[in-house]
Amino acid sequence: MVNRIQAAGLQISDTLYEMVTNEVLPGTGIEADNFWDALSRCLEEFGPRNRELLKRRDELQQLIDDWHLERAGEPHNDAAYRLFLQTIGYLQATGGDFTITTSGTDPEIHTIAGPQLVVPVMNARFALNATNARWGSLYDSIYGTDMIADEGETVRGTELNPARAQPTVSYVMNFLDSVMPLQNGSHADVTSYTVTEKELVVTLADHSSSGLAQVDQFAGYRGEAGAPSAILLRNHGLHIELSIDRTHYLAAYHPAGLCDVVMEAAISTIQDCEDSVAAVDAADKTLVYRNWLGLMKGDLSETFSKGDKQITRSLNPDREYISPAGETFTLPGRSLLLIRNNGHLMTSDAILDQDGNEIPEGILDGMLTSLIALHDLRGHGSIKNSRAGSIYIVKPKMHGADEVAFTNDLFDFIEDALGLSRNTIKLGIMDEERRTSLNLKSCIRAAKERVVFINTGFLDRTGDEIHTSMMAGAMVTKTAMKDTAWITAYEDSNVDIGIDCGLPGKAQIGKGMWAMPDEMSAMVESKISHPQAGANTAWVPSPTAAVLHAMHYHQVNVAALQEELASRVPAVREDMLAIPLLGDTPLTAREIEQEIENNVQGILGYVVRWVDQGTGCSKVPDIRDVGLMEDRATLRISSQHLANWLQHGICTAQQVQSALERMAIAVDRQNAGDPGYRNMAPDFADSLAFQAACDLIFKGREQPNGYTEPLLYQYRRRAKAEYSG
Repeated sequence: MVNRIQAAGLQISDTLYEMVTNEVLPGTGIEADNFWDALSRCLEEFGPRNRELLKRRDELQQLIDDWHLERAGEPHNDAAYRLFLQTIGYLQATGGDFTITTSGTDPEIHTIAGPQLVVPVMNARFALNATNARWGSLYDSIYGTDMIADEGETVRGTELNPARAQPTVSYVMNFLDSVMPLQNGSHADVTSYTVTEKELVVTLADHSSSGLAQVDQFAGYRGEAGAPSAILLRNHGLHIELSIDRTHYLAAYHPAGLCDVVMEAAISTIQDCEDSVAAVDAADKTLVYRNWLGLMKGDLSETFSKGDKQITRSLNPDREYISPAGETFTLPGRSLLLIRNNGHLMTSDAILDQDGNEIPEGILDGMLTSLIALHDLRGHGSIKNSRAGSIYIVKPKMHGADEVAFTNDLFDFIEDALGLSRNTIKLGIMDEERRTSLNLKSCIRAAKERVVFINTGFLDRTGDEIHTSMMAGAMVTKTAMKDTAWITAYEDSNVDIGIDCGLPGKAQIGKGMWAMPDEMSAMVESKISHPQAGANTAWVPSPTAAVLHAMHYHQVNVAALQEELASRVPAVREDMLAIPLLGDTPLTAREIEQEIENNVQGILGYVVRWVDQGTGCSKVPDIRDVGLMEDRATLRISSQHLANWLQHGICTAQQVQSALERMAIAVDRQNAGDPGYRNMAPDFADSLAFQAACDLIFKGREQPNGYTEPLLYQYRRRAKAEYSG
């Protein structure tokens, strides 16, 4: 039972009310009564509009379903389909050319290309780790991952392995030679780094002197010019620090005592209130907002045990250097933080309106995360997030330009309520729904004065692709889906439209997540394709991955590449309308069984942690015991895919149910080492997680736009109520 306090016609959870009143509002200049009154007015104005937009989604989906059903058994007619989508307003005219006018942003948004982390703000430790991942050790990232073969003489072990350390240093030196080359010689052969007459001078093993091939890559140093403790280099706007300490145990592996190479890595981080968290009630939402408050005030800390030690983690300070001219300067020690609010679909019981209804979660997030960010804007803490004085909100799961316009209007209201100048709140548009992808130019136009981010979220986008065309026919397998025409067009179109709308030099054009956090060698080989595609940021699953992905932005000059891409023939929008149907492609009984098992195992592995433990995003072993990053987006794909195959008779409910019971046993085995884990087998009827997984599949067709949140919220609330006792 939630205790509630009445204010401005609202029924507010006492935990949230007290947190806002006692922790958030002091120092903002906003009185409690005025804030709750503003929120009440906001709900009166935007609540009905929110409901109408959701109703429009349902209407369009019903029209699309009916169109496909009326033509069941007929060959798909691309031209007729396109005309139909235009007629119902799903596919809109692109309109004339324009350029965004966003201003007042930080360099991490408009200038610097680099990795981006997404982290659940509900977990303070993770939130701090990600924020502090602005800088990270390249030595550690190479040594501690599969970048070096973990076998034979190079096995990691528990102590430093010289046979592994040496190839680590060699790899890093080769990288430095490729992006920060010397006039002569190699960084591997440098015996000393010194600063002489504003330039970096190196002495080589043969006693000759050299310097950087590009002199302007020398950005600064720390310590004495004749014997610096650190050398700061810059390339494509990103920094690399060469740490020098001849007493360090790693100094033996480099003749100059170079004990580490520290990369500027996670340039920005999205603190997530949405996909990666399981925040389903007032207590959860209060924790989310309190952690965001700690980040905005700069005083968030977390104490935890590591081995036999107690460690307290807090936010890193800025980094201080001396310029070549001898002047002291600082660089940010932390990622620039964006906050991802919830979309338009879900409601929150943290506050009830005057009729006793839960309020839209996205509206609540917008008001409270912006209110909290006032502490950063007004410099209340010793640590600054936005030096430009902006609030960065990423908005997910918007469908088309009308929903973006709604968000823009909502931000107008919030700015007025909080006394902020117009467009202080910046907007990141997640390009992850089909109606947004097809109308992306119109979506950007609807918020052209505050857009700072677009990206391709191909996972949610795939889920929406399946759900939107649910009645068109059976879809290809998940593996084959990655090679379908619409995905290529979608990825290219996002960049093309972003460039066309003037985002380069003003906003981020992003790419999606690398989902295998243990397979860093494969990531380094593959993910360079993201900057090569013209994206100036891309998501990575960990601070280590951010360090490794940072290498790609030294290897690719994204700004120059975007200029080149501006003249290429843009992707054809209509190619995104190619529905990925299985058609006459034959599938063996074994192939169908494997696809079912793969989908089911992923669903169960993720849902059991979400429902039973409140873990919104985690590394979940797949059917091969390979750890994959799973969140609601991957869940949406797997559940919708099975719902589609059930709809079109590729498999039966009996087959899926049997696979669910078999895979539940496998997932229980994979989690056997977790003392807090609740087995799903053999008492399937008593497992809320198992029931949730079944509903996500068998009731998948009826879920709004195929989203998993309504069922997840329902079952997580039940689990908290039943298991707490």
